[in-house]
Amino acid sequence: MSAVKPSRSAKRQVIGQARIQALALLMRIDQSGLTLDAVLDSAHNETTHWSAADRALLNALIFGVLRWRGRLDWLIGHVSKTPLKRMDPSIRMLLRMAIFQICFLDRVPPSAAVNSAVELAKTLGPPWVVKFVNALLRNIVRRHADIVFPDTQTDPIGHIAAAQSMPRMLAARWIQRFGFDDAHALCRAFNTIAPLTIRANTLQIEPAALQIRLAADSQPSGRAKLAPEAIHLRRPHRPIEQMRAFQTGLFQVQDEAAQLIARLVNPQSNETILDACAGLGGKTTHLAQLIRNTGHITAVDLHPQRLAGLKAAITRLAVTNVSIVRADIRHSPFHHRFDRILLDAPCSGAGVIRRNPDTKWNLKNDFKRYQRRQLRLLDEVAPLVKSGGLLVYAVCSFEPEETQQVIDRFLKNQPYFSIDRGLGALSNKAADLIDDHGAFTSFPHRHDMDGFYAIRLRRHFRKIDRDFEISTQPGS
Repeated sequence: MSAVKPSRSAKRQVIGQARIQALALLMRIDQSGLTLDAVLDSAHNETTHWSAADRALLNALIFGVLRWRGRLDWLIGHVSKTPLKRMDPSIRMLLRMAIFQICFLDRVPPSAAVNSAVELAKTLGPPWVVKFVNALLRNIVRRHADIVFPDTQTDPIGHIAAAQSMPRMLAARWIQRFGFDDAHALCRAFNTIAPLTIRANTLQIEPAALQIRLAADSQPSGRAKLAPEAIHLRRPHRPIEQMRAFQTGLFQVQDEAAQLIARLVNPQSNETILDACAGLGGKTTHLAQLIRNTGHITAVDLHPQRLAGLKAAITRLAVTNVSIVRADIRHSPFHHRFDRILLDAPCSGAGVIRRNPDTKWNLKNDFKRYQRRQLRLLDEVAPLVKSGGLLVYAVCSFEPEETQQVIDRFLKNQPYFSIDRGLGALSNKAADLIDDHGAFTSFPHRHDMDGFYAIRLRRHFRKIDRDFEISTQPGS
């Protein structure tokens, strides 16, 4: 009597929809050049009906493989006679995904990781490929705990690149800048899961009251240390967008470091404020919140998708003092000046790798390219600051080319600006993040928040500027 072959649906059940989708999305990221956020957004509707367990596994696989790709490749290289570069890309990604489960997911038995990968391999290649996948993964199960990484003394760059899954370029930069121990701690922090931090919308509710409202949606939440509106959510029971408190505008998802940027700007109720690169509006709506919907904020962005998100956030959070302008700030459409300007400039994103692990694999040693763009943006918005007004430059990076070097060059080009060493609305505890140069810098491994840089720049009073400002006021 011949054996009954398992049905296609039975094979799919062995593999699981989360693994099938994870492989497809990881391949899209690998081959399309799209960001992790873009790929996840495009797949959102396909997974809304999934169980919480399947959604959790999908996210764990995608983020885990992207975080640990360097380490996974090191393990593959030690048990495979076929070099990584010669492997079919889909098989290479399948192996990474399976090895991540074997090495990092305690709830997935190694046998399940191997069997599901073998079943997936049957859909990707001929029988010899299936045998290769099966043999390599069983070898990994036996040997992975004994595979050693490069020595920290003789090859510190290689050690961080392999053990902490970091591109050699970044490992070398950070070892040279911070020393091995601090660089190692930074890379280790980048491979942790970032806290889920929200900002209480104090236009509608105080943080303590919001914590009580969220008790049914997550495990007991905790207040952040430095940003007064920041709350850390622990193990939410449902997706954020399904929470009633989110839908009714009681909070916004925003990292603690990003929340401190708006407090550094410290808007006042009678002022005109420009958010020159508003994006999805996290800082725009926080600025509005800080001045209780008074004054006036102009939020600028060029991309329609971001503008749609910005408009949705403004509506949901009951913000009423923001005007949205679609424009490229490199070609300013404004003929008047502002009391305060926030330039949250496009950057490498090196400070938010733990939230966007795909970033580290796409970064090249081209920080000067970002610098040129940042300087151009600063030079464009500088004339829009009133005499005595404030310009706050911010980036989610701590790389020198995008931070101190940008400011040094800007001040050389714009002698009517100087560094303002004020703390804005930062607390005394947050003052520790301001260095001797007057710059705000945060690091994941030191402060458990995203890596940000920001600095306040004050425009000097000049009679020619004052005359211009008076002549361009409405009704003059």
